Amino acid sequence: MRAFRVRSRDDEDDALSQTSFYLEPVDGQPLAPYRAGQFLTFQFELPDAQGAVRPVTRCYSLSDRHDPQAYRITVKRIPPPRDRPDLPPGLVSNHFHDRVAPGAILQVRAPGGAFVLDDDASVPAVLIAGGVGITPLFAMARAALSAKPDRALHLFYGVRDSRELVFEADLLAMEQQHPNFHLTCVQSAPLPGEREADRYHAVGFIDVALLRRILPHGQHHFYVCGPPPMMASLVPALRDWGVAGDAVHYEAFGPASIESAEQVSATPLETPIDVHFANSARTLSWTGQDTNLLDFAERHGIAVDSGCRSGSCGTCETAVTSGDVRYAQPPSFDVARGHCLLCVGVPTRDLVLQA
Repeated sequence: MRAFRVRSRDDEDDALSQTSFYLEPVDGQPLAPYRAGQFLTFQFELPDAQGAVRPVTRCYSLSDRHDPQAYRITVKRIPPPRDRPDLPPGLVSNHFHDRVAPGAILQVRAPGGAFVLDDDASVPAVLIAGGVGITPLFAMARAALSAKPDRALHLFYGVRDSRELVFEADLLAMEQQHPNFHLTCVQSAPLPGEREADRYHAVGFIDVALLRRILPHGQHHFYVCGPPPMMASLVPALRDWGVAGDAVHYEAFGPASIESAEQVSATPLETPIDVHFANSARTLSWTGQDTNLLDFAERHGIAVDSGCRSGSCGTCETAVTSGDVRYAQPPSFDVARGHCLLCVGVPTRDLVLQA
């Protein structure tokens, strides 16, 4: 971890629910280049709902191209779920909004993650964002157009209404300055009185039908980031459309149900596997109903530190005393020998974990 000072913060949307934080290193040394689309990992000590202070790890995408002086992240305040107002709001997002002011010192791990734009500009890239999923894709677009101003990019950006739009002025300026950058804003519930073509181009949700209507014929590479319902429907739909697996790149918010991830444990096991959590002194039966070991542990009340939940940050790395773990897709984090990542791993035989 490296210490960073909050240089400034800016509200980014009309609803005042999304705020950008500019972070400069306390040591004053320049920042090494990173790949647009990567994220930062933050470590906090925060009180939980019962008032007990505990370590909390969160990952936030970098929301702009590389700047040697400062990082920028954009954080959305997470309220309680609409159908469960009795539940607490997002712990870390609300901490950022309510307590992280200019001058605050944060502990930050270097950029990581494999959700990055291919440098090869010969194949047009299609960037698809849902809500705050715009942050890594906006960074990708900014970096790509800075390196190659005439690169062909299509950005589809879906929100509920115009109050949720972020980076709107920058996106419109990019569209004016770069003839091969094409922006399509989609709103599912436009505000009364707002006309199509003012702040949106289509009503509804981003789906393959919309993509087929707007994209020119030919090969494309797709980069998708959004909330679980969007990911669960759109990523498999792209494959059903005939898009090659290696041409679909995605990053989900938390444990989104995406077809490739579910293939690991879609079929219940005939013979359950024993998973022993040594530090918790508990042995549980893995039956195949969970997508990964992190979900399995949490469902049984075993606390495990986690961050990205996608095999990129390494926060949930856990020592394996015996047994084997496999992954649907190789994690981008370099896992130490004798360890595994719970967030993307499943057991193949009886397993002993130091958790």
